[in-house]
Formats: sequence, structure tokens, C-alpha cells
Amino acid sequence: MPWRITEVEVLPAFCLRVWFVDGSQGTVDMMALIHSPHAGVFAALADPSLFAQAHIEYGVVVWPGEIDLAPDAMYAEIKKNGSWVLQ
Repeated sequence: MPWRITEVEVLPAFCLRVWFVDGSQGTVDMMALIHSPHAGVFAALADPSLFAQAHIEYGVVVWPGEIDLAPDAMYAEIKKNGSWVLQ
């Protein structure tokens, strides 16, 4: 599965850099989503110390509290645009 993530780096301004098993890499910008009134569970990530705890489990970016990102959607957007901007 090419969308499996092998590495994640937390960047400033609620962004991530991710690397996939096929060597692809790109950025994920979560700023707008996290600060949206419709953020749902992602609102908790507005705490920079929690956001900084991003890590990989089974090829997926996750945070404490069972928060995760869909790696297949992330992969598709990064392959297409070089980045994934969540809103």
C-alpha cells in the first residue's frame, strides 16, 4: 500500500511533513481545520503540545486521544498537489 506513512515531522503553524513507503513526501497543513468551528475532534490539536505528539502507528499519523488522519486521502492529495490543506 503506497499510502502507508513511514515518517512524520511536526512543522510550525500546525503543519506536518510526511514520507510514504514509495518515497513520496509532502506537507499537511492543518491550521484552518484545527481552528475551524467545525473542527470536531481535531479542535484538541489547537494545543501545540498535543499537536507536537504526532507519531506513526501502523502507517497512519496519530495523536493521543484516538485522533488520526486518513493516509489514503493524504497520499492522493500529496501525489496530486505536493501538499494537503485541510479545511
